[in-house]
Amino acid sequence: MAQSNSPTRVVVVGGGLAGLASTMKLTELGAQVDLISLTPVKRSHSVCAQGGINSCNDATRQLGDDEWKHLDDTVYGGDFLNHQPPVKEMAYWAPKVIELMDRLGVPFNRTGEGFIDRRRFGGTLYKRTAFAGATTGQQLLYALDEQVRRQETEGNVRKFEFWDFLGPIQDETGRCRGVVAQDMVSMEIKAFPADAVVVATGGCGLIYGRSTMSVFCTGSAASRCFQNGAKYANAEFIQVHPTAIPGADKLRLMSESARGEGGRVWVPRTPQDSRGPRDIPEADRYYFLEERYPEYGNLVPRDIATREIFDICVNEGLSVEDDRMCVYLDLTHIPRHELDRKLGGILEIYEKFQGVDPRDEPMKIFPAVHYSMGGLWADYAKSEDGGLEAGAPRNHMTSIDGLYAIGECDYHYHGANRLGANSLLSCIFTGLFTGSSIMNYSASQKSGADDVPQSLLDSAVKAQQDRHDHLLNGNAGSDENPYLIHQELGDLMTRVATVVRRNDQLEEAIKKVDELHERAMKVSLADTGSWTNQNVIFAKSLQDMFPLAKALLKGALQRDECRGAHFKPDFKKPSLTSEDPVERRRQAEAWCDEFEANNEKYLKTTVATWNASTNQPDLAYEDVDTSLIPPRPRLYGLVGAEAIEEVWNERAAKKLAQSKSGTGLVGAN
Repeated sequence: MAQSNSPTRVVVVGGGLAGLASTMKLTELGAQVDLISLTPVKRSHSVCAQGGINSCNDATRQLGDDEWKHLDDTVYGGDFLNHQPPVKEMAYWAPKVIELMDRLGVPFNRTGEGFIDRRRFGGTLYKRTAFAGATTGQQLLYALDEQVRRQETEGNVRKFEFWDFLGPIQDETGRCRGVVAQDMVSMEIKAFPADAVVVATGGCGLIYGRSTMSVFCTGSAASRCFQNGAKYANAEFIQVHPTAIPGADKLRLMSESARGEGGRVWVPRTPQDSRGPRDIPEADRYYFLEERYPEYGNLVPRDIATREIFDICVNEGLSVEDDRMCVYLDLTHIPRHELDRKLGGILEIYEKFQGVDPRDEPMKIFPAVHYSMGGLWADYAKSEDGGLEAGAPRNHMTSIDGLYAIGECDYHYHGANRLGANSLLSCIFTGLFTGSSIMNYSASQKSGADDVPQSLLDSAVKAQQDRHDHLLNGNAGSDENPYLIHQELGDLMTRVATVVRRNDQLEEAIKKVDELHERAMKVSLADTGSWTNQNVIFAKSLQDMFPLAKALLKGALQRDECRGAHFKPDFKKPSLTSEDPVERRRQAEAWCDEFEANNEKYLKTTVATWNASTNQPDLAYEDVDTSLIPPRPRLYGLVGAEAIEEVWNERAAKKLAQSKSGTGLVGAN
C-alpha cells in the first residue's frame, strides 16, 4: 500500500521541555502534531527545574574549556555508564541550544557587560551553567510554549491537555501506529493514529511515594510502553538530590544553584548542639564537603554529596535536629541583593513552606529522590566523528518500531549519575535533534497514519475500555485501597533503594513488591463515576508502577558494585591505608586490578524486557560505548587518589603504546 500524500502525523506524549521542543521542530519540518499532556503544558514538571542549563561558552573557553571537556565531565560524573556518542553530540550542540533559547526570548541573567551570566554546578570546575534567576525551567518552558502556540494557531498542532496516555497501538508486525489516550474530564477513551509516536513523559518519582518530582510523575507512560514490548534500561539508577526541603506532603527541591552561588553545607561539630545556627562560631562548624573534597567543595557530584550528608546524619549522628535528619545549607554570608537577583525564586519557596527567611538563617535540608537516569531503551546511529548521524531514523527509537523516547524517560545521557543542569539540555537537545530522524523514518514507510485500519484502532480502544470498566466494577467485594498500597510501596522503595542498598533488603523487597502488585490488581474504588474520576486514573497508574519497581529492584540486586547513584557498602572499594611508599604502590596496583575486573563485569547497560507470562522483568546486559574516552577511576576525594591515578595513567600509557605498536606507529617519524 502506498503512503497517502497527507502531511506526516506524529503523536507527541508529554508537554514538558522535551515534548515541546520535539513539537516545535517537527512542525517546522512540515509535520502535523497531536500533543497529549497529562496537565496543561505550562504546568509540566519541567516548570519546576530551577538551577540552569549547561554549555561551554566564551568565558570558559578562555580558561581552557571546550565541548570535549563537557563530554568528559558528563561521562566521568556518570561513572562511564553513559553511551558516549549521544553525549558527545549533546555537548557539541549545547552552545547552539543556549543561543536558540536566547533568541526565543528566555530572560537569562546577564553580566554587567551584557553577556549571559553563568554559575558553577556540581562535577565541573567551570562556570558552564546559564540561568534565568532560579526559575530557569519555567522560562525555557514558556519560551517553547510560545512557539508551539504559534504552530497551534496555524493548525499544525492539536493540543490535548488533561489527557492520560494509556498505551501504544501496534499492528501485527509490532510497529507503533498510534496511541490510545483518555480524557480525564469526560473519561472518553480515544485512538490517535500516527506515522510515529514520541514519548516524552519524564521520570518515575512517585514509585518512591514522595520525591522532588511532581505528583503526576508516576512513570506509568513509560511502563505502559515497557509492558507492550519496549525495553527499559538502567532502571536501578535513581538520582537522590542532596538538598531538598523535608515536608510531610512532598519533598521540595532546593536547587544546586544555591551551592553554585556560594552556599555552604555544614553541621555543628558537637552532636545536637542546642545553639541557633547564627550563634555557632566558625570553629564549631563542620563544613564536611569542603574538608573531605577540597577541590570541588560543596559542588561535588550529587551522588557523593548525598552519601556524605547521609553519612553525617546517620552514621556520625550530627543531624541538626533530634527528630528528623537534616543539615544546614547556609547562604547568609551572601549579600541579600545578590540572593534576590540570582536565587529569589527558590528562596521564596523555602520561606513559604518553612516560615524562615533563608537570607537571615541557614536552611535545613536533606537528600530526596529527584531524577531517573534510567528510562526506555533507545537506539542511535553513530557518525564517523564519534557523535550521532543526523537524520538517521534509528536515533532515539525504542525497541518498538516507530516509537521514540526523549527527555528524562530516555536512558542515554546521564549514566550512573546525572550532572546538574544537564537535564534541561538533554531534554531540549533530544527534542530538536530527533525531529529529522522521525520525519525520515515516516517518509521511509509504505503506509502512514491515514492507512491505519479502523479495526486496529477500535480493538485498542476496546482493550483499554475493558480495563477501565473492570477497575470501576470488577473488584466490588475487595477491601484493597489503592492509596494505602501506594503508601506501602513508597515507604518500601524509599527504605531499600535510595542512598544505601543491601542485598538482603532488596531480596525481601522484591517479594513484598510482588505481593503489593497482586493486591493492586484487586483494588476497589470509592469513586465509580463516569466524570472526572481521578480515583480510576490513579489506580491505573499505581498498577503500572509495579513493572518499573520490579525492574529497579531486580537490577539493583544483580549489580554488586558501587557506581554513581547505585551504592552498596558491601562492595565499596576502600581508600589506601599505608603510608609506606612501597606498600602504598602495591595497594594502588591491587586497587586498579580490582577496578578493571569490576568494569569487565559491571560496566554494562542493564536492559529489562517485560515477561507477561511471569509478570516479571527479564534482565540482559549490553556493552556501553566507551569508544571516545576510556573509563578511568572516579576518584573524588578518595584517600590515596594520587597513587591510584599514577598507576592508572601508567597502565593507560602502556595500553596506548601497545595499540600504536600493533598498527606500526611506534617509532614512526
